[in-house]
Amino acid sequence: MDIRKVKKLIELLEESGIDELEIREGEESVRISRHSKQPAFMQQPMYAQAPAPAAAPVAAAPVAAEAAAPAAAKLNGTVVRSPMVGTFYRASGPTSGNFVEVGQSVKKGDILCIVEAMKMMNHIEAETSGVIESILGENGQPVEYDQPLFTIV
Repeated sequence: MDIRKVKKLIELLEESGIDELEIREGEESVRISRHSKQPAFMQQPMYAQAPAPAAAPVAAAPVAAEAAAPAAAKLNGTVVRSPMVGTFYRASGPTSGNFVEVGQSVKKGDILCIVEAMKMMNHIEAETSGVIESILGENGQPVEYDQPLFTIV
């Protein structure tokens, strides 16, 4: 495919409201996307590191698994989990106050935090009424699907 055609397709994509465009000409194809499908933290360049001794990763894995298991066992009350992969935010903006704090009473449906996924701000609500016992997510950090974010007792 001619590079001039690709440039023209990029210009058309930028001028329109389309997020993604795929064109096939015979056996050739090109896909142009306005937004990457990878999370923002994965778009950063990766740098190669010197190889570590073979015994170090094997020893580190069981320690990490043992550390995660007791943490999961200590969760009391209702555990509010992340419904998606994204970025955890405790407030609606950098200058805004946090939605909730430890020890604060909440009612079912109260907003606890925001999980940003693909530039969409998703409000995470309390599943039950009670008191916030712990906040397990770190502000501005990535969270995984089903990761515990809060406990409510």
